[in-house]
Amino acid sequence: MSELVQIKYINTHQKKHAIENPEIENNRRPDWLKVKLPTGENFTYLKELVGKKKLNTVCEDARCPNMAECWHRKTATFMILGEVCTRSCGFCSVKLGKPDALDYDEPRRVAESVKELGLKHAVITSVDRDDQKMGGADIFAMTINQIRELSPGCKVEVLIPDFRGNWEALDLVINARPDILNHNIETVPRMYHYVRPQAVYERTLELLKIGKEKGLITKSGFMVGLGETDEEVYELMNDLKSVNCDIVTIGQYLRPTKSHLPVQRYVHPDIFKEYKLKGKEMGFRHVESGPLVRSSYHADEQSV
Repeated sequence: MSELVQIKYINTHQKKHAIENPEIENNRRPDWLKVKLPTGENFTYLKELVGKKKLNTVCEDARCPNMAECWHRKTATFMILGEVCTRSCGFCSVKLGKPDALDYDEPRRVAESVKELGLKHAVITSVDRDDQKMGGADIFAMTINQIRELSPGCKVEVLIPDFRGNWEALDLVINARPDILNHNIETVPRMYHYVRPQAVYERTLELLKIGKEKGLITKSGFMVGLGETDEEVYELMNDLKSVNCDIVTIGQYLRPTKSHLPVQRYVHPDIFKEYKLKGKEMGFRHVESGPLVRSSYHADEQSV
């Protein structure tokens, strides 16, 4: 599909979904997407800890709507490899630009924070580092090993980039044996060229396939509300199932700023329930589906 036809298709669907969802026309979110502002003792504690250790969290950088709930539970997703990303995904609010050099002391600081928090399940993600030959895979491996050393009872989930298809880099992460290997597919293949312009749909599936073949629990997630159809959602889920992905997360896309892709529809919670039911029928080990679901939302409960 050409770029011009694609844009026309999106605009047509935007008008259609604006009628179905008057909230889009009125530039407001439906009630089921309203969340509390982050406050409280645990929020303050985590904020201070992250600052003290000079760390980044995807909770803050990606403007996650669940930050209040998760930080109240003393859970957070640590974002390694800096805070500047080398990719220009149309949905993400993480900074884009030229990143600093890799920080090889970062794994130690993350592991110390995990220990101080007393976490039983730690989630580690990162920006994309296409400026590095190995994409920061060595830092991922070091972080996993450091957490295991300081908190041997803690499960480690990693949400990794695709390393531009460098499977040698992927092996560095796999050989560190994370408890869950997560790589998000994000959206349906038709929309990749403007939602994830530097990514490849088939490469994501290949990564998940390799992880599963190496004996890891695999996980992936995607957003709805960007212009996809429900039929495309089910086709995507079938593709994930074809590579034996274990865990799937499905959530509503929320526009971070006006410079990001617009929301095409607000998916009703009942539809998310249908996605979950369909996923269970397909045989996924776990499906987390809801308007506010994000990749690491209730990740500790998914690993059981």
